[in-house]
Amino acid sequence: MNITVIGRGNIGGGLADLWENAGHHVLRLGRDGGDVSGSEAVLLAVPGVAVEAALSSVVGIEGKTVLDATNLYGGARPPAGFASNAEYVKSVTGGTTAKAFSTNFASLFGRVASARVRPSNLWSGDDEAHDVVSRLSHDAGFEAVRLGDLSMAATQEGLAGTIFAISQSGLGEFVYRMAPPEQL
Repeated sequence: MNITVIGRGNIGGGLADLWENAGHHVLRLGRDGGDVSGSEAVLLAVPGVAVEAALSSVVGIEGKTVLDATNLYGGARPPAGFASNAEYVKSVTGGTTAKAFSTNFASLFGRVASARVRPSNLWSGDDEAHDVVSRLSHDAGFEAVRLGDLSMAATQEGLAGTIFAISQSGLGEFVYRMAPPEQL
């Protein structure tokens, strides 16, 4: 799959490495932006408050499947008029949109492949994103677990604070697994 990653930080760079190792062609874009028209999927992995600037720096994103891995911290809000960054992304691109890879610690990406069982990757978004999210989650070492449609993206963005609170309360960085009882 041809994937563009917008953001070269821990999340964007970490997932780009995993996807390249799984055989995908990955174009990595930074602050200067670029052309994403040749991509089948786009990962947006920039600070949550930089979503508008990041999207304005790329061309060819209209109609693309976009996975929004951004989070909002410390009282930051999505762009005016939107409940979540993911809903803003969809308004700009007009394409299939999912909030994904936003509730996992990037520092653990390199260790996921050796986990006893696949950890979960929560996502919410358009039904049409299911196959892309499932495949890219799998190829990064995770199992996709759907939280709901795109209206749940704001709830998922809010989970970042919960994830960090758990980590800072003594557990440290962690992976999580959500599975039906028959997989126990």
